[in-house]
Amino acid sequence: LLLGCELTASTKSYTFQVDEEDNFDHILALSMVCLTDGAKDECNVVEVVGRNHENQEIAVPVANLRLSCQPLLSLDNFKLQPPVTFRLAAGSGPVHLAGWHRIMHREGTSFEEDDDFSEEDEEDEEDLPPIMPAKK
Repeated sequence: LLLGCELTASTKSYTFQVDEEDNFDHILALSMVCLTDGAKDECNVVEVVGRNHENQEIAVPVANLRLSCQPLLSLDNFKLQPPVTFRLAAGSGPVHLAGWHRIMHREGTSFEEDDDFSEEDEEDEEDLPPIMPAKK
């Protein structure tokens, strides 16, 4: 599925969300970020806002566009896992983002199988030698 959104001075963010309860894996691949008609010659910084492994919000700049020197940036299908927010952190745009939303059927395993697998992992971990500090 194609995805597109535009960030402007009046609409500074766009959040891409999916139903987390469905039985599918979702991947968002961002392919291009570009300034569109009406953009001023100013720095337009686009950030991706998501969550890290500790569920803390993090913002990472992915593009710094300027009409006179870099009006377009190819992101080569930069893969993100929803939910994700795109934010215009600087500038007034308009900045257009384009990409793909890929939906894949999740390989189904029951919770019972997952629990059994976890117990096996714990048993295997007990057999491993302890981690030693690095030598200086």
